[in-house]
Formats: sequence, C-alpha cells, structure tokens
Amino acid sequence: MDDLDRRILGQLLANARATFGDIGSVVGLSAPAVKRRVDKMVANGHITGFTAQVNPTALGWTTEAYVEVYYRDNISPAELRRTLEPIPQVVGVWTIAGEADALVHVMATDMAEIEVTVERIRENARVGRTRSSLVMSRLLERSRT
Repeated sequence: MDDLDRRILGQLLANARATFGDIGSVVGLSAPAVKRRVDKMVANGHITGFTAQVNPTALGWTTEAYVEVYYRDNISPAELRRTLEPIPQVVGVWTIAGEADALVHVMATDMAEIEVTVERIRENARVGRTRSSLVMSRLLERSRT
C-alpha cells in the first residue's frame, strides 16, 4: 500500500458511503482510479469488508464488559474462537500477552445477561477462571486508519 491507498482508506473509514468521486476529489484521483485502487485493496485482503456501525443501544445492548479468560492449559486461537463464536453476546475476542489467555468483549441487555454470558464462557471445562470489568461509559473510539 502506498500513501494514496492509505488516504483512500482514511476517507473510507471516515465515511464508507462516500462515492469514489467524492474520495477522488479529496485524494486527487478520478473516480475510476479510486475504484481500481479499492478493488485491488479488496483483492489483496487489505480491505476485508464493508459494514455499518450501529449504536449498541439500538440493538438493546446497554451493558458491556471485558472478560479476561484464564485457561487451565494451552488452547489454540482456533479452538478459542470455535468455543466462543456461538455465544451471540460475545462481540470480540483477542488472544493477549500476560496472565490471561484471552480478552472477550461482551455486550448485553442488562447485568443479568452479562452474568449468564460469563457463566456460559465458564462452562468450557478448560476455563480455569475469569475476571470481568464492566464498562461504565464509552469516552473515545477511533477508526483504525
């Protein structure tokens, strides 16, 4: 990726609904040139998809937590994903360095649903323990440019 690709990505992150013409006028390219570059970034896997960002409260998710998961033994990232992906309240999973093996982002309608979700995570016999941190307020979220 060159600087123009990065600038195009910046425009898409700011407004994924911007037309190729709008993006081109900012980065100094024609609409077809922007489209070719976007198509190439999609083909190369630099752009992995286009999505809508939805306010979690619109889905009824007013409560969220980050759950550190500590496994009793080694677990592969693939196995970790396989066991957590079926839980709809789990919206993000990361393997991490440090004491915990994984960090799990949970969004739910209320505290009772958070509790049920954490218990569901703990149902895996390989989970030794968890530690949860509740989100009190969202202060800053940046696009990934």
